[in-house]
Amino acid sequence: MDFASKRQSLGYNVITNRSLRFMDYSFFFIVTSLLVIGLVSLFSASALYAANKGLDSLFYTKKQALYILLGFGLMAMSARLDMEKVRSWIKPVVLLTLVLLIVTLFMPKVAGVRRWIPLGFFKLQMSEFVKPVLILYLADFFDRSASRIQADWRELLKPFLVTILTLGLVAAEPDLGTPALLFAVALGVFFAAGVKLRYLLAPIAMGLLVLVEELARKPYRIERLKNFLSPWRDPTGTGYQLVQSLLAVGSGGWFGKGLGASKLKLMYLPEPHTDFIFPVVAEELGLLGGLLIAGLFVGLLVKGARIARNAPSLYTSLAALGLTLTITLQAFFNLAMATGLIPTKGIPLPFFSYGGSSIWSSMIMVGLILNVSAHRSGT
Repeated sequence: MDFASKRQSLGYNVITNRSLRFMDYSFFFIVTSLLVIGLVSLFSASALYAANKGLDSLFYTKKQALYILLGFGLMAMSARLDMEKVRSWIKPVVLLTLVLLIVTLFMPKVAGVRRWIPLGFFKLQMSEFVKPVLILYLADFFDRSASRIQADWRELLKPFLVTILTLGLVAAEPDLGTPALLFAVALGVFFAAGVKLRYLLAPIAMGLLVLVEELARKPYRIERLKNFLSPWRDPTGTGYQLVQSLLAVGSGGWFGKGLGASKLKLMYLPEPHTDFIFPVVAEELGLLGGLLIAGLFVGLLVKGARIARNAPSLYTSLAALGLTLTITLQAFFNLAMATGLIPTKGIPLPFFSYGGSSIWSSMIMVGLILNVSAHRSGT
């Protein structure tokens, strides 16, 4: 779908008639449903884990509930923003984001990586907030530069460089999952903005070269790839996490073992409340429960694409599309990782995995999508 083609309509870029009564409440309902299921699943996945660490069994659940409540506040603020006034702040926020990503690289390592800025009561994971910032930047750029891009392909160098620099800083933490996700989303935004496919071949080739280089430079990534291709070759060593995940998913059957009855969360599956929360859900709720969750994310994708298609400007259209793709592709990446369809990476399941930065970033993106849905074009 070429979202840029609607610029031919004179009224398409007139953002008027904004009202919360126009907001897509079905999109909000899907998000709320995912949050409720996610919080219940988090309690089931984290209670024993917390107790074994000498914490209250509700420790992670209560903190996640607080993150969600604050997330609703961030969502409400994002939904009420004047999207046109936000545009003047996009470039300074991009610059601030880059600075904070650089600061992150000098923070103390946690589990061998530098992904968080410790703030005492909370650890800020800037790579999560890169997601809405980069999408808004690209949406704003293409809305302002669509005509120049058609006349001179070199205009694309600027958004390419900003995207590469941003994703490069995240990859240096090291983290390949988030850059891979955002790279795919960015290509989707480029294509939806009307960029010809032949101009996207170069960055795709560059991305593949970077992937090959990272695999060659980091031996543990080669091991992850081998584990993905054959997890049972070392089920108690390098393939342990994926094997346990597959056992959890497979043992759930059609209807699951029942809420709270997962066996693999009993200290078999490492940190089941974070990136690998879905196997616990699948074991307890079965195939039907897993399909329900996947179906809700598909519904989110369909609703978000519809909001983008009906948006009042190219800027808001690309923003809604990019934000929707970010949330849903991340979910599908996580589900695919947990079921052995793609190599394991540190990609949280939106609205489910424990973490304040992940919840807040996701809720900000939800708020911005609802913001776009509350507009009607001036025609």
